[in-house]
Amino acid sequence: MPKAEVNGIELYYEITGEGFPLVLAHEFAGDFRSWEPQVRYFSRRYRVITYNARGYPPSEVPADEDAYTQESEVEDLRSLLEHLGIDKAHIGGLSMGGSLALNFGLAHPDLAESLIIAAAGSGSTDVDGWRESVFANSRAMQERGMVAMTDYSQGETRVQLRRKDPRGYREFTDQFLSHSSLGSALTFRGVQGKRPPIFALEEQMRALTVPTLIMLGDEDDPCVEPSIFMKRCIPSSGLVMFPQSGHAINLEEPDLFNRALQDFLTAVETGSWATREV
Repeated sequence: MPKAEVNGIELYYEITGEGFPLVLAHEFAGDFRSWEPQVRYFSRRYRVITYNARGYPPSEVPADEDAYTQESEVEDLRSLLEHLGIDKAHIGGLSMGGSLALNFGLAHPDLAESLIIAAAGSGSTDVDGWRESVFANSRAMQERGMVAMTDYSQGETRVQLRRKDPRGYREFTDQFLSHSSLGSALTFRGVQGKRPPIFALEEQMRALTVPTLIMLGDEDDPCVEPSIFMKRCIPSSGLVMFPQSGHAINLEEPDLFNRALQDFLTAVETGSWATREV
C-alpha cells in the first residue's frame, strides 16, 4: 500500500500507467476510487496519479482541526509531487479537488503543465448560508457518524447520477458513507468552510497563464456562476458545460468528460491551446 510522508502525515496514492503525469484530486464526497473511469481511460497514455487527501483513510486522519485547510491540501499535493520526483504535471480535480487544482495553479504555476477545474465553486454565491450548512453538517458527522450525510448524497446536484447510473450511484454512496466521520467533519469545516469564494480570487486568476479547462454540469447551480467567472478571468481558460448534468460529472458522463479532457490535453501538448486578453 503506497504512502508518502508529506508535511508530517501519510498520504495514500496510486499510480497507473506510464507517460506524462496526470494528477486527479477527489471531491469531498469521493476518494481516489471516484476517478476509476478516468484512470482506466487515461492510463493508456498518461501516468495517472490518484490519492486520498488527509482525513480520508487509508491516508492519515489528523485529529487536530487546524490541520485541515485548503492551504494544507495545496502543500500536500506539492509535497506528493516532490516525493514522486515529478517536476511538472497536468493537475486536475473535481469540486473540492477542483478548488484545490485552481489554488495549486495560483500558488505553484511552475509545477502545472495545465489545470483541470471541474464542478468547483460551491459556497461562492451564498457564503454565509454555505458556511452555516457546512458547520452544521460537520457537527452532525462528529455526533452521529457518516449516516448524518445520507441526505447530502441525495441532494439536488446528486440526483442526476442516480437517474443516469443507479448502480454507479449506489457505489458512490456506499463509498462516501464509509469514510472517516472525523476526517470528513474536519475537512468540511476546515477546508470547505473556510476557503475563500472564487470571486475573491479575481486578481490572481487574471494573472494565471497556465492552460486551464473548466468543466461544469448545467444543473450544478452552485457552480454555474463561479465557473463562468473563472472563464472570464483566466486568460488561458476554456469552459465545457455538460447538459442535464449535476455535480459528479466525471461519473455521470464519463465518455463526454474523458473526450473533452483528452481534447484539452492534446491541445496543450501541441501548443494549440489559446490565450486571450482579459
